[in-house]
Amino acid sequence: MFDQIAANKRRTVILIVLFIAVVIGLGYLFSVFFSYGPIGLVVAGAFAFLMSWGSYYYSDKIVLKASRARPLEHSEYPYLSNTIEGLAIAGGVPKPKAYVIKDPAPNAFATGRNPENAVIAVTTGLLEKLNRQELEGVIAHEMSHIRNFDIRLMAIVSVLVGLVIIMADWFRFSMFFGGLDDNRNSNVALIMMVVGIVLAIVAPIFAMLIQFAVSRRREYLADASAVQLTRYPTGLADALRKLASDKNQLKTASNATAHLFIVAPFKGKAIANFFSTHPPIEERIKRLEEIG
Repeated sequence: MFDQIAANKRRTVILIVLFIAVVIGLGYLFSVFFSYGPIGLVVAGAFAFLMSWGSYYYSDKIVLKASRARPLEHSEYPYLSNTIEGLAIAGGVPKPKAYVIKDPAPNAFATGRNPENAVIAVTTGLLEKLNRQELEGVIAHEMSHIRNFDIRLMAIVSVLVGLVIIMADWFRFSMFFGGLDDNRNSNVALIMMVVGIVLAIVAPIFAMLIQFAVSRRREYLADASAVQLTRYPTGLADALRKLASDKNQLKTASNATAHLFIVAPFKGKAIANFFSTHPPIEERIKRLEEIG
């Protein structure tokens, strides 16, 4: 687990550095293509720094706001609060705050920049449709994301991936309203234009592939870590079956936040599952049953 925590911290730093590099690279291409000069790089660098800083400190708040989650009062679902507290003690982390999303689709996620500032959000559908052992398994899964520092990496991925996609779209849109500087070498300018177009097309695809890979590997680890906390793999396995068979689709989820949830919030066919941010439910259940 400690190796995984250290790896997550390294990947967080690498992800932010890569994001800054991509933004500055796009800023340079803008400067060349539209003849903005050094000001383009300055603006891009400042934008990259501010967005990286903001994603580190405020990504959890952005995710909670986008998901329409509200703080949960202890009197509403006391067993949920008690379960979170008990598993936090077992996991050796501070008790996360509890949030609820009013939605009949059963699902949950954890977010925050570290265990001291962690949040576990669950839908009303999850609270209404799972029994105690199943709910405990889901909370243990999310608690494992907190212990492993997955929450920081996944929350930052949500914000930065969305920003990369927005910037790439902005570049493609700007191509229709700008042109090459007639005073520049046309061949160099043309090469820069082609590189810019390719980068604008590839960047969001690459960003989403990173998002998928980051999420899939961590779901398996969080399942296994949850069993260490509860000592009862059947609870989580049964919960996954219920979540997978439920026909409701989570209305507040988006492509930027889908990888945060314990199961994919979008319902679809095989082709959609191929591009899902989550590993197949059947494979996750199989691995849990092998543990049991």
